[in-house]
Amino acid sequence: MGLWRSSILVSDTQLNQNSYYEASVDRPPVQAPLRDALRADVVVVGAGFAGLSAAIELAQRGRRVVVLEADRICAGASGRNGGQAIVGIASGQGLPEAQLGRKDARRIWDMTLEAIGLIDARIAAFDIDCDRVRGYLYVADSVRKARALQKELELAQRDYGLQVDVVQGADVGRYIRSPRYCAAAFEQVSGHLHPLKYGLGLAAAARSLGVQIFEHSPVLDLGRGQSLLARTPTGEVRADFAVLAGNCTLADYGPRVAPEIRPRIMPVSTYMVATAPVPATLSDSLISDRAAVCDNNFVLDYFRFSVDHRMLFGGRVSYTTRTPRNLQAAMRQRMASVFPALAGVPVEFVWGGFVDISMNRAPDFGRLGQNIYYLQGFSGHGVALTGLAGRLVAEAIQGQSERLDVFARLRHHRFPGGSMLRTPALALAMAWERLRDAF
Repeated sequence: MGLWRSSILVSDTQLNQNSYYEASVDRPPVQAPLRDALRADVVVVGAGFAGLSAAIELAQRGRRVVVLEADRICAGASGRNGGQAIVGIASGQGLPEAQLGRKDARRIWDMTLEAIGLIDARIAAFDIDCDRVRGYLYVADSVRKARALQKELELAQRDYGLQVDVVQGADVGRYIRSPRYCAAAFEQVSGHLHPLKYGLGLAAAARSLGVQIFEHSPVLDLGRGQSLLARTPTGEVRADFAVLAGNCTLADYGPRVAPEIRPRIMPVSTYMVATAPVPATLSDSLISDRAAVCDNNFVLDYFRFSVDHRMLFGGRVSYTTRTPRNLQAAMRQRMASVFPALAGVPVEFVWGGFVDISMNRAPDFGRLGQNIYYLQGFSGHGVALTGLAGRLVAEAIQGQSERLDVFARLRHHRFPGGSMLRTPALALAMAWERLRDAF
C-alpha cells in the first residue's frame, strides 16, 4: 500500500515489474496471508512507510500490533517513489499560516524537520542500509518560476530558518550542469535514499519488535464500535484501535472501510526511468554534492543519481490514471532536454504508480470516532512525512494527541465532481497548468 497502489498500471503489468528499486534488492520470503482470528491492541492497514512507522512506534510503547497489507510490503509508492526526503509540506507554509496562524504553522515546520531526523535515527537504530544522502536542489526553468522560487525560499529562510544558497544565471552551473535552468537553490536539510531498501528495513525493525505483518491480506471491511473488527478474505483481527495507512488503496476499499475520507484524496500517476550506470565523473559533473533535484513547475520533474550512478528521472504525471503512450520515449526525451550529456545513455528500467494528493496539497491526518486514525494526502512529501505521521498517531493512541491535532485542524475539501467526474475535471485543470508552465 503506502503512497501508491500496487496495481499501479493496470494496462501494463510488465511496466509495473520493471522497477529499478525491485531489481536492486533481495526481498525476504513472502509473509503469509492472515488465516486466523487474532486479537491486538492496534490493527494497522497498510505496510508502507506510514503503517510501518506507526507499528514501530506503537510496539516501542508496548502495544500489540498487527499490520495487514493488501499486496507486499512497500509494494506501492513507499517502494517505488523518487526517494526524495523533503522538509516542509507540499502545499508550502502559506496554507497552514492562513488556516492555523504563524505559531502552529511553525510547529508543523518543526515537525517536518523532526521527520527528516527520524529517518536518520531509524537508519542508525536498526542498521538500515538505504543509500542515504543529504543535499537538495530546487530549480526553475523560466524567469517567472525563478522569481517564485526566490520569493518562496527567501521566506523559508527569513521565517523558518532554512539555510539556502539561491543562485541565478551562470552560477547555477555550480550545482547543476543543464541548459534548462536559470535559477537554483541548494539546501542540506533535505536529501534522498533508496526507498525500498528503507521500507524493507522498517519492516524488519517492526518484526524485531514483535509486530505481526501479513501480506496479501486486504481489509475488506472494518466493523466499528468500542472494539473494531478488520476482516480480510481469510481472517480477521479484533482490536481496540485502527490506523488506516493505505492511502490510494482506500480508493479500492474505501467505500467499505472509510467512505468519509475517500473523496478527499485523488490518485495521480507518475513515472520514473533509470538509465544504465554512467561514469562517476559524469554524474558528479552533472549534479554536484550528489543532491536530489526537483523543479518548481506545477507538473514537475524530479531526479537524482543512484549510488551506482544511474540517472533516476521522474515526472510525466498523468491525471487520467491511464499510462501515457510512448512513455519510455517521452521520459527519455524529457531527461535529454535537462541533460543533453545523457541523450545516448540507454534506459534500462521504467516504472510508475499512483501517489495520493489532497485538494490543497496539505497532509490529511485525523480520526474517525474515538478509535480509528487515518494518514493520507502526503502529496509527494511522503518519504519523510510518513515517519512523522506514524509517530503522531502512536502518541495519540497513547493519549497524547496534541501534535496530531495540529495537522487535523487543517481544513480539507472533497474533489469536485464525485467519483465519475473528478478525474476528468482534474485532468482538465492539469492541462491548463501544463500550459501555464510551458508559456
